[in-house]
Amino acid sequence: MTRKINLPPKKERHKLFGSVEPGVKLKPIEKDKMPDLQNTKKDFLFTIDAVGISNVKHPVIIKSELNPQQQTTIANVKMTSKISHDAKGTNMSRFTEQLEKYRQSGGFVLTCNNLFDFTKELAERLKQKDASIEMTFPWFYERKGPSSELIGLNHADAKLTVSFEEGVGFKTSASLTCAVTTLCPCSKEISEYSAHNQRGYVTMHVEFTDDYRGEKDWKAALLHAAESNASAMIHPVLKRPDEKMVTETAYENPRFVEDMVRLVAADLYELEFVQAFTVECRNEESIHLHDAIASLSYRK
Repeated sequence: MTRKINLPPKKERHKLFGSVEPGVKLKPIEKDKMPDLQNTKKDFLFTIDAVGISNVKHPVIIKSELNPQQQTTIANVKMTSKISHDAKGTNMSRFTEQLEKYRQSGGFVLTCNNLFDFTKELAERLKQKDASIEMTFPWFYERKGPSSELIGLNHADAKLTVSFEEGVGFKTSASLTCAVTTLCPCSKEISEYSAHNQRGYVTMHVEFTDDYRGEKDWKAALLHAAESNASAMIHPVLKRPDEKMVTETAYENPRFVEDMVRLVAADLYELEFVQAFTVECRNEESIHLHDAIASLSYRK
């Protein structure tokens, strides 16, 4: 039988679980009378390379050459700045104040020019000579079945980083990780029929040239570099005629991880707005418990 409970008033319940009455308040409540420890000036021994906030979830607007050409997604944001040896700390609230300013201006549109303005203004708000922002987000794009042309959404993991330094200017870099299909050349060569294939993940880290302002969609360019060199593309919707085409395409284009990183690197080398890059490929092997990996880096 369920026991009947005679509940005391809510305030009494709080006391039952440890709440106490507020104590006497002796410290100032006006901001201008509160001590500001972070603005203390003294020799604190070392300059700090980066201080700020991370793991901030924030809505952003993404523009793309691929459909959907505009989408809203959630970015994981990291913002930092240097502080000199004679400053104790930074003002953390100013980072989120800057984010809120852009949200209230009609939404944070994630473009290079916007991030240039953002980081320069952030440095001024922090009263520092530099600032940086890193935004990691899922990017969605339409993919048609090769025969049926039925549309579904794929996604890739993207990251865009912009740094500003007074007297130096801006530095911009990005990365994209997308899934592809790879078919083993060795398996195809030695087997009487068939060949094992697996899902591979291509990650591209790129540094942009100093004059790049987002004229070409870097997301679409990096995605094409990975997918066009794979055995086959990944599709969200496949009917039987589509599946036949995809599996035959994979069989006609076998790729080791070593092949993948070299072929993708060749495409990145040809992109005029990229000055340095790293390519990594990881295959989730279908006949082994381990993954196969390869990577290479190049600076033009």
